[in-house]
Amino acid sequence: MYHSYSGGGVTIDGPSVLVRKNVGNNLSLSANYYVDMISGASIDVEATASRYSEQRDEFSLGADYLVDKTALSLGYTNSSENDYQAETVSFGVSQGFFGDLSTLDLRVSMGNDDVFRNGDDNFAAQAEHRRYALSWNQILTQKLIAELSVETVADEGFLNNPYRSVRYLDPASGSGFSYQPEFYPTTRNSDAVAVRGKYHLPYRAAVKGEYRYYVDSWGVRANNLEFRYTHPLEEKDQWILEGKLRFYQQRGADFYSDLFPYLNATNFRARDKELSDFRSLAFGVGVAYVLPDRWSLFDRKNTVNLYWDHILFDYDDFRDVTVHGDGTAIAPGEEPTYSFGANVIRLFWSVWL
Repeated sequence: MYHSYSGGGVTIDGPSVLVRKNVGNNLSLSANYYVDMISGASIDVEATASRYSEQRDEFSLGADYLVDKTALSLGYTNSSENDYQAETVSFGVSQGFFGDLSTLDLRVSMGNDDVFRNGDDNFAAQAEHRRYALSWNQILTQKLIAELSVETVADEGFLNNPYRSVRYLDPASGSGFSYQPEFYPTTRNSDAVAVRGKYHLPYRAAVKGEYRYYVDSWGVRANNLEFRYTHPLEEKDQWILEGKLRFYQQRGADFYSDLFPYLNATNFRARDKELSDFRSLAFGVGVAYVLPDRWSLFDRKNTVNLYWDHILFDYDDFRDVTVHGDGTAIAPGEEPTYSFGANVIRLFWSVWL
């Protein structure tokens, strides 16, 4: 797969390779290599630092074992970049009930991260992440499937970005404000509940809907609503089209502010725009094509898939401080609010050997 994200002054792209192999009738093994090549600088970084480039490499291994109607899964993921190292182990169990009309799924993962700061050999911090998820999947009719899922996450340790800063009013500075480092709580507990449904339409197409609500101990509240439409064009499903529409709205963290009144104004402070009040709208289209036998590798089933999403971000309380660099006389806190659009592209080739 090749993936690409471009928006807000940042470009992220790279390849990914996934291999899955069945061993007998009960065991499936998988391995994945995923690369993020990051370049540019987002607006909040651009205000206090220069453009940068870096690469993140992720390796993951997985195993799924089927025992009667119970599926057990085990996974390991290692992510590495020049200032961040992360390891995660996960375990899951899925059990079918009532003639496979119902499925209960439980997932647990534990993560340990090492955080560093480029240019500062004395800085080193750690973070731990524990995630628990439970879902119930129910076949309601021949055409309707529904799912209810709940998830809770506990984070502990160094949870903010070591490079990011907040700004505060400072009449003595030329711009009227200055910067100091962010400072976050060392714990964060979050909970989410989601309801999903998928309905098979009379003409072989399907529509899928999802609503998800999120809340955490930092005061963040979020609502997510998403719809997808899938439409095969031929009886053999050689062409499959997909459309997507997603709306997201968030209330920011209690300790977030675009402009603090003075130095050390609060015990905790953040100016990460992802912790502010904002909303986003995403729409996308995709196509999957089953290649004819004469074009297929290894005389097996081959598919080519292309998906494109466009995302619009609109921030209610994050302001564009870069306007101070063009000689305009704008008072701190009166800058225009920030918004931008991003494009996400995924192109992948699958081969069933």
